Amino acid sequence: MKIDPYFNDFLSNIRLTSSQRADLITGHTTLRKRLLADEDLKDIIISTFLQGSYRRSTAVRPLNGKRADVDVIIVTNLDRDSVTPEEAIEIFIPFVKKHYDGKYEIQGRSIGIELSYVDLDIVITSAPSEVDKAALQSNSVVSNLMLEDFTPTYEWRLSKGWVEPDLLKSNVYLSEAVKSESEWKTSPLWIPDREAEQWDQTHPLEQISWTRDKNKNTNKHFVNVVKALKWWRTLKLTTLKYPKGYPIEHMIGDCCPNGISSVADGISKTLEGIVDAYYIDHLLNRTPTLPDRGVPEHDVWKRVSVEDFKSFYDSVKEYSNIAKEAIEADRLKDQVDKWRQIFGDKFPPYDDDDDDGSEKNSINPSGGFTPRKESSDVESGRFA
Repeated sequence: MKIDPYFNDFLSNIRLTSSQRADLITGHTTLRKRLLADEDLKDIIISTFLQGSYRRSTAVRPLNGKRADVDVIIVTNLDRDSVTPEEAIEIFIPFVKKHYDGKYEIQGRSIGIELSYVDLDIVITSAPSEVDKAALQSNSVVSNLMLEDFTPTYEWRLSKGWVEPDLLKSNVYLSEAVKSESEWKTSPLWIPDREAEQWDQTHPLEQISWTRDKNKNTNKHFVNVVKALKWWRTLKLTTLKYPKGYPIEHMIGDCCPNGISSVADGISKTLEGIVDAYYIDHLLNRTPTLPDRGVPEHDVWKRVSVEDFKSFYDSVKEYSNIAKEAIEADRLKDQVDKWRQIFGDKFPPYDDDDDDGSEKNSINPSGGFTPRKESSDVESGRFA
């Protein structure tokens, strides 16, 4: 029997639960409605949209009592040449005090809101170009759906004619007209950095588009490889402050090969790829530079110290060897045991009924792989 059903169950175990996702939807929907209805803000807000791991479908279930989180971009008409980062954030203080008093915190580049069931991050941006305004107000940008909510027949596109599909319908198809439309090439957005007292560039739409394309090029396995390795990092590297979150996701994206055949294959090759790609950096005691998607002058690993990078690299190398042993093991039981060393108890234990233990991928007499007793469907969005 193949290891794939075990990975399907594992991924279901580390994804956001249905209730967690419902909480995120309630949290960000309420926030966005309040923003657009606010008498003092509605005239300066051009658009709001979701970004981050939730939108890219790379979020994992929180550990250690933490809450699921989502980032909300607020596109404004504020002129960064005349409004300082501090002033831009102060404009929104009356709003958060009114609706989230005692639950918000002013951060370096955003306003964090801690609710009992979800964490929200408000990220303010300055005025975009006139050319980009239409794109930033389009259905494809303001959509509430994650990348994993779509099928090959209805993919997400950053184009004028794209509309959010009706989740109550099945077998929805993207029209040929929309497929043939050129996607918008938007410019980076500018966000306020209070601590540096300057506006910095970011390009969340490019990150979403890049992730979509990478997922297509990896037979839809990339976002699951990211989720698995994020889970490993959180579970196993508990004393390491950095890297975490998007910087790790970015490195995984750079090192995950296209054309991988499974999540297991992708994990093993990605870990091996990280070891190979950053060997010289490790040898020379320096932190690697990883240019951001759409903003190449921005190094997403800038905050990572040499010591933290080397610690992370050494852990990747250690677990890369275990992943390789899992891939090369002949017995399914040995494969499962190795993967559980990496991913812990959320990876299902070996089931004696899955094979006879004699060889990897044993085939039952009637043809096909021996089925597991438990369901191995991967929980995801409506169109996953």
